[in-house]
Amino acid sequence: MPNKQRRVLILSEIISPYRIPVFNALARDGRLNLHVVFLSETDAGLRQWRVYKDEIGFSYEVLPSARIRGRRSSLLLNWKLRSSLEKFAPEAIICGGYNYVASWEALWWAKNRDVELILWSESNQHDARSGRGVVESLKTYFLSQCDRFVVPGTAAREYLELLGAKTRDISIAPNAVDNEWFQARALTIREQSSGFRAKFGLPPRFLLFTGRLVPAKGVFDLLEAYAELASEVRAEVGLVFAGDGESKEKLVRRARTISPGTILFPGFLQREDLAGFYALAEALVLPTHSDPWGLVVNEAMSCGLPVIVTNLAGCAPDLVDDGWNGYVVALETPEQLSVAILSLANDSELRRRMCVNSLERIQHFSPEVCAEGLAAATLATASEVQWMNA
Repeated sequence: MPNKQRRVLILSEIISPYRIPVFNALARDGRLNLHVVFLSETDAGLRQWRVYKDEIGFSYEVLPSARIRGRRSSLLLNWKLRSSLEKFAPEAIICGGYNYVASWEALWWAKNRDVELILWSESNQHDARSGRGVVESLKTYFLSQCDRFVVPGTAAREYLELLGAKTRDISIAPNAVDNEWFQARALTIREQSSGFRAKFGLPPRFLLFTGRLVPAKGVFDLLEAYAELASEVRAEVGLVFAGDGESKEKLVRRARTISPGTILFPGFLQREDLAGFYALAEALVLPTHSDPWGLVVNEAMSCGLPVIVTNLAGCAPDLVDDGWNGYVVALETPEQLSVAILSLANDSELRRRMCVNSLERIQHFSPEVCAEGLAAATLATASEVQWMNA
């Protein structure tokens, strides 16, 4: 007889497009009976992602919810989580974070029924949300109640260790996007590049930023770095800010003072168009001040781009080798950004090598690899998790 499948419930905030392929891969694992509970379908106030329900191939439900927004944070309230837990009766719960009321409700439920609770944490010690006294105390307590942990990479693992988690209890599930989809879409756009460029008014050469247009993403650092480039470089290489956010109008005003140079603001892009921007850009630049990971780096590398990131991007230790497939620069250093940009802009052979290296590296960050890390956390004993991460 086949072995009994382990009943695993994942508690996740929203139906984000990059999680769907991971959960689909996990649902195909014959060792697990997977059910995903989303706290909300989306968060329209923060992200404008399309919800690709037609691509979902796993058991799921969306809880009723209400979101209360403050100036710096929001509170997501849910109901009916307990009935969902009782109905599915999981043997293990993977909890995607500790900053939701539902996370604490799941913790209470698991502890009262001797069900394993596994924290899926992306935070690192440079995360802007870390370092607050009350938050850190609650976080430390929550961690002490967890049986095991899942992290996307080096920075998040080191942070958990700093908070007292044992290395043997931490499993790695590398953050991933659907690499094959992005590669295929990028190839299609490159074959139709003239039409796509005309649609969005893209220059022949450009650098790309994608994300929320807020100071924490380093958008003003990038604009100043572009302004510091020699005029002949700016005349030849444009800059595109794909996204939306509170700083857009201020960025546009500052951009108008930079001449020569082409600076575009196409707004928020759904993945179909975003993949086209990756396909035609010469590099992705993410000069973030705080980012648990930075999945846009995965997307860009899937499309074969060199990447420039700050050393505070959570993905930097795992995805970017300085000088190999991009550059890692210090926080808030427009002058370092300018040097890195100029290096790529002036050397087509260097860009080509870095493109190849990005494609090589990103193959190890697939939905299937991420799903295997999640499965390992639910199935392995503590000693087996340690062996798998060795």
